[in-house]
Amino acid sequence: MNAAGVLVSVRKYDGSLHWHCSMVRLGDDEHGVWLGASVGTVYSKGAEGPVYATRESRVMLFPRDAWWTALFQAAPARLDVYCDVTTPSRWLHPGEVTMIDLDLDVCRTREAGSVFVDDEDEFADHQVRYSYPSDVIARAATSAEWLRAALTADAEPFGSHYRSWLAEVPQGVF
Repeated sequence: MNAAGVLVSVRKYDGSLHWHCSMVRLGDDEHGVWLGASVGTVYSKGAEGPVYATRESRVMLFPRDAWWTALFQAAPARLDVYCDVTTPSRWLHPGEVTMIDLDLDVCRTREAGSVFVDDEDEFADHQVRYSYPSDVIARAATSAEWLRAALTADAEPFGSHYRSWLAEVPQGVF
């Protein structure tokens, strides 16, 4: 595998930097572009710098023209899937992808397989704080509901497809 580093920079609606980390480009398929992060990958928040290092391998899916991204986590993570409702991802160049986090998250637990929508209160607060336009609010709500149904049904790529990408994550910190 000839892996290339990619900066993932997630922003808030006002353009401020939210979460960011470096991942490795694994490839792409019919679902979108897949990036991987090995154990020990450092996640930073805004200008605070490093906040935590991963305890598990991860892959992140950036679908084409969709209002979400998906993070798939190996054990020991409590959640196997964590989807952020976002604006469609924009590739600034092959080494950087960015999107705006719209606060809603749709998650699935590893053990019970239960699916839940998280941060609905933050979504409501930020609609006012950042003056989300009505079309952005509608797209975010529609995406969250679609994700909830897809995760509940184990529809691909949320069923088992992502596991083949998790197996491709390089070992060691990069």
